[in-house]
Amino acid sequence: MKKNNKIEKATMILRKTKIVLVVMAVVMSMMTNTVLAAGDPLSTINSLSDFIFSAIKAIGLILLGFGIVQIGLSLKSHDASQRANGFLTFFGGVIIAFAKDILDMIM
Repeated sequence: MKKNNKIEKATMILRKTKIVLVVMAVVMSMMTNTVLAAGDPLSTINSLSDFIFSAIKAIGLILLGFGIVQIGLSLKSHDASQRANGFLTFFGGVIIAFAKDILDMIM
């Protein structure tokens, strides 16, 4: 008799789960919207380009700060190789941070 009771409970839980999933699927399919493209495709591409260059600029500024920290630590410990790595990281960060401006000057 106990086995029957456990099977009935499991069956009820599965039925409720099935009903909830079906209701969720119906509600989600009714809430779909038509998505239309923006009026000017070039403005979308330009905004994407601005976003990508701002992300690159943020990475460059992080490298710039890390290079400054490395230079400071190398001056404290008198380590020439760490100082060289610090300057390379610093100047690499400067180039990456101002990549858009450099490209604009070239073009």
